Amino acid sequence: MIDYVKRIREHFAESARLKLDAGEALAPQVARAAAVLTECLLADGKILACGNGGSAADAQHFAAELVGRFERERPELPAIALTTDTSLLTAVANDYSFEQVFAKQVRALGAKGDVLLAISTSGNSGNVIAAIESAHQREMRVIAFTGKGGGRIGELLAPGDVHLCVPHPRTARIQEVHLLMIHCLCDIVDATLLGDEA
Repeated sequence: MIDYVKRIREHFAESARLKLDAGEALAPQVARAAAVLTECLLADGKILACGNGGSAADAQHFAAELVGRFERERPELPAIALTTDTSLLTAVANDYSFEQVFAKQVRALGAKGDVLLAISTSGNSGNVIAAIESAHQREMRVIAFTGKGGGRIGELLAPGDVHLCVPHPRTARIQEVHLLMIHCLCDIVDATLLGDEA
């Protein structure tokens, strides 16, 4: 008989260990990513976010925290999740290819100085890669959330981009750290724009 309580505790323990290890390894890069976002926002730029599946949900979560609020009241911040318009997504996928569903939006909405938050646990999502290529064409900076070594995305990034690669092979654990990094970014953006809260 399976010991479900033990299994659940193992999930929690593995997640906690990874978060502590990733915090040690990635904190300087997360801080750098927050500085990129803040610089963009202070220059009246906007942030576009994309990903597939659970990463699509993370892109939407991130945009919601900026447009709405994170933990403190503040003016709305311009962020758009490229994962939410079903008419646009299905039209582009049908008329062109699924690989273009984010790239065409980046070319339509992105401008020099904007930032693309590109999320792919494997680092190999074709439509996220195409979005990064389009962002570079638009002279946008990219913050890439990956795992599993970074995949092709890790090879595509420019010197001004920020790569946050979670050091783990398991998708669920990578996504858990991605969500924590999103909250860290939101906190640092708010602290920079509003002042540190005691």
